[in-house]
Amino acid sequence: MEIKRLHPGKRLSETAIHNGTVYLAGQVADDTTQDIVGQTREVLAHVDRLLLEAGSDKSAILMVQIFVKNIDDFAGMNSVYDEWVAEGNAPPRATVEATLANPAGLVEIVVTAAQR
Repeated sequence: MEIKRLHPGKRLSETAIHNGTVYLAGQVADDTTQDIVGQTREVLAHVDRLLLEAGSDKSAILMVQIFVKNIDDFAGMNSVYDEWVAEGNAPPRATVEATLANPAGLVEIVVTAAQR
C-alpha cells in the first residue's frame, strides 16, 4: 500500500497518509513569545492547514495527544481547544505535562485523522 508523505524533511515529515488515515507530526508554535493561549491557537491553525492539505478536517480527527510544558497551563490550553474542536465530534484525547524539545514552547499537539 502506498504511503504519501507531505513536507518531508531529513528528520520528519509533517504528514503521512496511509490507507485513508492521516498522521500529523507534533505541531508546535513558530512564535514562542506568545502565552499558552496564543501558542495553542497557532498550533491548532497548523493542524487545520495540514488536515485540509491531506483531504481531511477537524471533524474527522480520530485521536489527539497534547503535551504541555506546564500543567498549570491546562485551563488556558483548554479554553482555546474547546472553542476549536468540532462540535459533536470531540475525539479521544490525552494531555500530559512534558519537557518539550524547544524550551520556549508551551504546547505540542499530535493528531491522527481519517481522510474525507
